[in-house]
Amino acid sequence: MTTDEAAAYLRLSERKLYELVANGTVPCTKVTGRWLFPRAALDRWVTAGLIPSTAFARIAAPPIVGGSHDPLLEWALRESGCGLASLPEGSEEGLRRLVRGEVMMAAIHLHQLNGDDAQANVVAISEAPGLHDAVVVAFARREQEIVTAPGNPLQLSDVASVGRLGARMAQRPPGAGAQLLLLALLAQAGMKAGDLAPVKPVCATGADIAQAARSGRADCGIATRSVARAAALGFVPLTWEHFDLVLRQRDYFLPGPQALFGFLRSAALRERATELSGYDVDAVGTVRLVN
Repeated sequence: MTTDEAAAYLRLSERKLYELVANGTVPCTKVTGRWLFPRAALDRWVTAGLIPSTAFARIAAPPIVGGSHDPLLEWALRESGCGLASLPEGSEEGLRRLVRGEVMMAAIHLHQLNGDDAQANVVAISEAPGLHDAVVVAFARREQEIVTAPGNPLQLSDVASVGRLGARMAQRPPGAGAQLLLLALLAQAGMKAGDLAPVKPVCATGADIAQAARSGRADCGIATRSVARAAALGFVPLTWEHFDLVLRQRDYFLPGPQALFGFLRSAALRERATELSGYDVDAVGTVRLVN
């Protein structure tokens, strides 16, 4: 950020900011005669200067995992005895709640219109304001599908065929990982969201997508292979994605998260992943990013 942007960000006058620069207090660098201030470095500097007190003590985040829904994660939360509840509202909403301290952890699967989609989660967290102290832990790679009625009666083959055939498509809310994937696939196919026939209302989870297809209310939607298989529906493979858990460094070693992470390394989780199908858990529990 420039000097005026950094001053506004820190809520200081430019004069005061220059005093901090002169004293070597604030993180900055000089490029072609101009002072520049890295946002992440400013966040760490502010955090490092906080003095804990009874008046300003951190209120612990509630033991809730927000973000995206996943059948294997839901099972792991229950079987691990970690005491963490689930609040599935979509990846981006989970991150917003994490920033506000309303959840302890967020489950995410983000996608990029351009760039390395496999790094979308890591890139998003590394650049997210307010998450400069976040840790990204791998949960699984999952296979996403176009879920259809049994036997795929419309013979759908990809997102382009959904638009071409006018199939009624159940969709997820804005900011949900599956919806971000749909937008990325539409862009790759040279299409727009308006080229599809959406089913209303939107579906909160992949299981709701499956129910819409099973009931005949929708012809298709995007969900994981595990969801399609559990509902005995047809499916068309789309892509494999990273499904990760995000939490703050200060919460990583708390009993709840540690109980969950310990369970993730168990044989029971691998057996369940195989049973559900559509999961690769070889890297489960691996730390993908420490901000």
